Amino acid sequence: MDIKKNKWKAYTDLAWTESLVYPPAEGLKEVKLFSKSIKENSKINTKTLLHVGCGSGIYDYTFKKHFKVTGVDLSKKMLEIAIQRNPEVVYRHGDMRTIELGKKFDAVTIPESIGYMTTKEDLRKAIRTANKHLNPGGVLLIMSNIKDSFKSNNFVYTGKKGDIEITIFENNYILHDNDSIYEATIIYLIRNKGKLETYTDVHTLGLFDEKTWHFLLKEEGFEVKETKEEHFYDEYMLEEGEYPLHIFVCIKPLNIQK
Repeated sequence: MDIKKNKWKAYTDLAWTESLVYPPAEGLKEVKLFSKSIKENSKINTKTLLHVGCGSGIYDYTFKKHFKVTGVDLSKKMLEIAIQRNPEVVYRHGDMRTIELGKKFDAVTIPESIGYMTTKEDLRKAIRTANKHLNPGGVLLIMSNIKDSFKSNNFVYTGKKGDIEITIFENNYILHDNDSIYEATIIYLIRNKGKLETYTDVHTLGLFDEKTWHFLLKEEGFEVKETKEEHFYDEYMLEEGEYPLHIFVCIKPLNIQK
C-alpha cells in the first residue's frame, strides 16, 4: 500500500468528491454502533480515540461527540479536508503499518481502510501498530470484509452541490488467479454545469479468511468478539445481495503492557 506509487485519484485529485456523495450524516449509524461497542466492551473509561485511516474525517464528525479524537491517514489531500471539517480533531499524516505517535489511547479504530493491507505481514503490522498505541483495558475496533463471505458486487453513489453533479460506479471484483485480492474499480461521472468529465480509478485490496484474522488478533493478546453488519451499504447496491462487513471488537487485557 503506497499512495505515492499508486496515486489513487480517490485520495488525491478527487478526494473532494467524497463529501458530495457521502456526507457526514451518512456515517451516523456506523459511528453510533462503533462508539457503543467500544464503550460497552472497554475495561477502562474511554475518553481518547485514535482513528487510523480516518480519510476526510466523515466518521470523526460524529466520533468527536463521544471521544477526544486523533486521526491518522496516508492521504494528505484527505487530511486537508478532515482538518477543515473537524478543527477540534488532531490529525497526523502516516502509514497505519508504521506510524509512531509516542502516546497511547483508550480506544483505536480502523474501519474499512485496513482493506488496503494486501499481505498477511502488512495486516500483522497494522494490527501491531494499533496495539502499541492502545492502553491496557482498551478496545481496538476493526471493520473489514473477510474472504469467507465476500462476493463480487456493484455500487452506485450520487451527489449534487450547486452546478456540480456526481455519479460514481464501483465494481468490486475478486481476481480469478488470486482470491485473496479484489479490485475496486471506480468510475467517476462528474458534470459541472452539464459538462461531463470521466475518471477511472482501480484500487487493489486484500481478503483474509476468518481464521487468519483471529490468529493475528490473538497473536497480539486480544480477547476477540466478532459481529456482522450486512446493511450499511444496502441503499448503494445495484443488485439484490449482501455485503457483510465483519466487526472485530478486540479487548486488550488490563495486565498487558505491550
